[in-house]
Amino acid sequence: MTIASGLAPATGGTCCTPVTGDPLGAQAAEDLARPLKALADPTRLRLLSIIASHAGAEACVCDLTEPVGLSQPTVSHHLKVLAEAGLVTREKRGVWAYYALVPGAVARLAEHLGSHLGPVPRP
Repeated sequence: MTIASGLAPATGGTCCTPVTGDPLGAQAAEDLARPLKALADPTRLRLLSIIASHAGAEACVCDLTEPVGLSQPTVSHHLKVLAEAGLVTREKRGVWAYYALVPGAVARLAEHLGSHLGPVPRP
């Protein structure tokens, strides 16, 4: 007989392994999901890569439309999502908007993921 999860019930003793680390809390999961959702789009990943490839990790929106083959309004929407996720900043200069990577944002995201979802060292 199986339970709803598809696992067989325990036949004796303790059915669960002990928690040995700090699991991700509900609010922390919400906070972490925002940049991950932003990164889950191939166009946004490409935009981050293109920005990172420019001098000073900063690029004008006019330099970002042609490489991804999308219209300026569509690219601006993707950049807005990245900005709201805390991955890029936007600075208006005349009629153009310049986007820059937030220093260390991607590294902090990777570190945060590793600290909560990485392998737990065994004693």
